[in-house]
Amino acid sequence: MKTMHITIFINAPKKKVWDTMLEPDTFREWTEVFAPGSYYEGSWSKGSKIKFLAPGIEGMISKIAENRKYEFISIKHLGFIKNGSKDTESTEVRKWVPAYENYTFTEDNGITLLKIDLDNITEEFENMFEDLWPKALDKLKGICEKRVKTKAN
Repeated sequence: MKTMHITIFINAPKKKVWDTMLEPDTFREWTEVFAPGSYYEGSWSKGSKIKFLAPGIEGMISKIAENRKYEFISIKHLGFIKNGSKDTESTEVRKWVPAYENYTFTEDNGITLLKIDLDNITEEFENMFEDLWPKALDKLKGICEKRVKTKAN
């Protein structure tokens, strides 16, 4: 299993980056890189179940392992959702669960450093993630910086 670390600097305060990343409408916008029409159902509160879905009811079932507002959020992935059914027990799923997706937000002079740490990445997903994560974060950066610029005008 692989671990992946990604960082990006965003010219926006960390509160703006956090809110933009998690708000339903902007979440759909930056995550469409992974799957067009991506969305979530559930809550970002610590201990809450959350589903990350794409049209056709495909996706992942997860739990929010930690939420320190504007500082850190940890998603514990528990399995897949296929054809509307949860899979947390199959051999395929047991190869990689639990897997954590951690986001750390730090700010210096209005510029946010967003660090993402992903663990238990299977070879099957490694190349895809190496290609898609930078694209998704560039999209998130663009949305955040546009929102800051629009607010300043």
